[in-house]
Amino acid sequence: MQADNKIFDDLVKLMNSAAGTIAGVGREAEAGAKARAKEWIGGLDFVSRDEFEAVKAMAAAARDDADALRARIAALEAKAGAGVSTEA
Repeated sequence: MQADNKIFDDLVKLMNSAAGTIAGVGREAEAGAKARAKEWIGGLDFVSRDEFEAVKAMAAAARDDADALRARIAALEAKAGAGVSTEA
């Protein structure tokens, strides 16, 4: 009976160390894959979220400015048109 317990204990220790090794290999493979993906993506011409949001905000501000200028031009044209007489 004592020999059976020793064999069982050794088997449990072997399985535990195998599980730990497999988990470590999995973590190492995941870290390596992430590093390769970051390296590959880093070589592409992607912009960061912050850069995208900044350009998006600048474009919205430019549209607002353009709309304001269009309204101002329309008002000036209306004012200039009202002052022009139709006499020839």
